[in-house]
Amino acid sequence: MNAIEGHSFASQVSPQAKTDALDILSFLDDFSDEMEGLFDLVAPNPHLRMVVHLLDGHFSGKTITPTALIGASRVPYATANRKLKEMIETGLIEQRPRTKSGKSFSMHPSNQLLDQWMQVSGRMRRLAEAQFGGRSRGQRSKDYYFGGSYIAAQSIPPLSVLPEPLKVPGGIRVLVHGDPTFMVMDTLKRQFEQVIGTQISQRAFSIDRLREEALRNAERPTSRYDIIAVDLPWIGEFAEKNVLMPLDKVMDIARLDPADFHTAGWQAAHWGGRAYGVPAQTTPELLFYRRDLFAEAGLEPPATTDDLLKAARTLHNPRRGFHGIAWNAARGTALGHTVLMTMADFGQPVLNLPEFAGGFDARNLAFGAYRPTIDTEAGLRAAEFLRELLDFSPPDILSMSWYERVRPYAEGKIAMAYGYTLLAPYFELDESSPACGQTGYLPHPAGPAAHPVAPVGGYVMGIPANLPPERVPAAVEALTVFTSPEAQKLYVQNGSRTNPRYSVASDPDVRRASPIFEAVDAMSWRDELQFWPRPPVPEIVDIIRICGEEFHDMLRGITPPRDALRKAQARADALMGPNGTP
Repeated sequence: MNAIEGHSFASQVSPQAKTDALDILSFLDDFSDEMEGLFDLVAPNPHLRMVVHLLDGHFSGKTITPTALIGASRVPYATANRKLKEMIETGLIEQRPRTKSGKSFSMHPSNQLLDQWMQVSGRMRRLAEAQFGGRSRGQRSKDYYFGGSYIAAQSIPPLSVLPEPLKVPGGIRVLVHGDPTFMVMDTLKRQFEQVIGTQISQRAFSIDRLREEALRNAERPTSRYDIIAVDLPWIGEFAEKNVLMPLDKVMDIARLDPADFHTAGWQAAHWGGRAYGVPAQTTPELLFYRRDLFAEAGLEPPATTDDLLKAARTLHNPRRGFHGIAWNAARGTALGHTVLMTMADFGQPVLNLPEFAGGFDARNLAFGAYRPTIDTEAGLRAAEFLRELLDFSPPDILSMSWYERVRPYAEGKIAMAYGYTLLAPYFELDESSPACGQTGYLPHPAGPAAHPVAPVGGYVMGIPANLPPERVPAAVEALTVFTSPEAQKLYVQNGSRTNPRYSVASDPDVRRASPIFEAVDAMSWRDELQFWPRPPVPEIVDIIRICGEEFHDMLRGITPPRDALRKAQARADALMGPNGTP
């Protein structure tokens, strides 16, 4: 996974610590050394030694050979070889051919071994906490939540290797966005290569360049990529322009367990009733706020736009270089997203969508005409709200975009920031950040007569429509692995703060990693996660750009709010033609 372009996230996504499983493996290895060195009567346990070495290699993405396992056993060769055969025969270890001749093998833990290991490692951790963790008997576990406990929740097992390695010339080629979640995939390259049995090459671009490259790739005779990442609003355009192939054409959708995905994220991957991608990261835009500063000022978490303005006004102190709030306000694409989401905060979609439970229905856009709805009374209230935010924002707010709005929040210079969950590593994984451990997560505060919404963002991974047929089966298998619950959990354990699946959000290890997962899960159950604020019609990229240009002139004081709304409406109407959809 090389050729990464755009923003660099190496410091944010490099692994912060070993997982619990690796910690316990290390402990067992060291403990065995101590016991064997203490008493001459304690002989090495070859089964345990080989299991520890094999699992460590699996979790670290290292190739393990039979010779390496025999060496790790600490017993004579003949004994070790016999013990190794026993473990293979009982189904604990699987062999994968490394060469075409089939004479050389790599060794991998079976699903049976992985399941048994996760069970015993969890019990060992709980035993250690009970004996040495400083809790008195009867004291509530620190892993208690929602009337239950993390211990009672089912833990997702580690990734297991495919039964057969993928056979595809040049390996699997992936095109992604250069954000923290996809950069986590890059850091885990070796482990994923072990799982799928072939090389992985990854290119990463900034958001606008990613779309350009995906469209350019669709014009080539054959695709350069096996899998591409697609921003949710592009789904309609990419389906209509034959950039992506519908997944039901090449796979059994049931394999993906659709019910496990957050509803809004799964629905947003569809166009015309067909799925064109698998959610790889569901990352709603939330309001990040400093719980400690709110408590000191006696402020409640803001539930409405008026509450937010009050909090921003109270905490804003520009003389000390401290500001109330940061948001996407740079001209064009960045501000355009803010405009659509702010209109949603006031109960107004950017298109004339039918009302539906939880908001508006954006599921059937492929089957009917639709019109822009920008110049409305709700649109005017959204515009006036954004002008008010300027008073409590940093002086360079009109040039702030995706990452610039969260950086000053992480540095302790901002009290609140609108931001996608994928940006949370900037402060959650930096112990020097004043926001680390002090951040609360809320859906967008709502305007009068509107409901709180957490606009869903993120990416799906899909298969290019011009991928040669002989490469499609391998692409399907790799896509299934990359978006599996096991992979999603691994991303979280290595720094990602996005997740598209309910099962992953309820995993005890994931819950411990960040409060963001519990917060987003609760928003999903309350139907606050919605994708209608950015309806995935083919024209949405241009509509976003238009709003970002006209509203930027308004925020600069060049255009009054009503004129900005009229201009944006007129340009969007011209874009779509006299009869709605072209």
